[in-house]
Amino acid sequence: MSSANDLSAGQLSALLHFYADAGVEWMLEEEAVDRFAEFDALKSARRSASAAAPQVDNQQAPSRTSPAPRQTPQPERVPGMPQPAIPDGEAVQQARFAAETARSLTELKTAIEAFEGCNLKRSARSTIFASGDASSRIMLIGSGPGADDDRDGAPFAGRPGQLLDKMLAAIGLDRAQILLTQVIPWRPPGNRVASSVEMEICRPFIERQIALAEPKVILLLGNFAARVFLGENDTIHGLRGQWREIAAGGHIVPAIATLHPQDLLTAPINKRLAWNDLLEFKRRIADL
Repeated sequence: MSSANDLSAGQLSALLHFYADAGVEWMLEEEAVDRFAEFDALKSARRSASAAAPQVDNQQAPSRTSPAPRQTPQPERVPGMPQPAIPDGEAVQQARFAAETARSLTELKTAIEAFEGCNLKRSARSTIFASGDASSRIMLIGSGPGADDDRDGAPFAGRPGQLLDKMLAAIGLDRAQILLTQVIPWRPPGNRVASSVEMEICRPFIERQIALAEPKVILLLGNFAARVFLGENDTIHGLRGQWREIAAGGHIVPAIATLHPQDLLTAPINKRLAWNDLLEFKRRIADL
């Protein structure tokens, strides 16, 4: 097995990126530990201690002193390991208050970065907020930050972001000219889907982004984003390509859903479906 000292800087960087993409969040030990050997040694020590203990004479009168209560061993705590937050109704109320008091996108970004009520923030590296030009009144909302987004601290980074740039260029748009954001501001560990409670905590933040940006049209990218706003459990193939009206922060905005760039990297055959959706999106923004 190769050690870190045997790897070049490029190889070490690629290995660390692989671990991050696989959902590894922290290292627990400097060296490998044989837990089975530790357990066997612990059992042997207990047997030795039991054999060396003095035997009680059966003829001896019972002691009036009650034996000390047996202590339940506590699980070992790993230094530096953050304890998970417990999402609840209070966290949702705190999120709503933080979102509603923000009077601009800049204030909202500061409020989200200071918010500690969602456990997703504890395992994420970055808080992902909207980027681009809100004055365009064109908004793209993704299903959630990926590993590249979390690393770079910006929405739609890495290969999915590069593909999105090509998709936008094909209909005459540039990411700097529109507003890009994600449904949730923190990457779930291992790129899992955010739970319903986590989404309810994050919902006030995305709705407030929409209210402050006041877009005239929204493009939803991916299953999760489409389900959050359209309120249906169908797949993106059943939700895509149809204009709907969504409500957010007191605003009614026309929106259309399509496949996420990551979906297209996984199944390139679906690019023709996304292209049809982009053409429909282009026709709609031509009237703005």
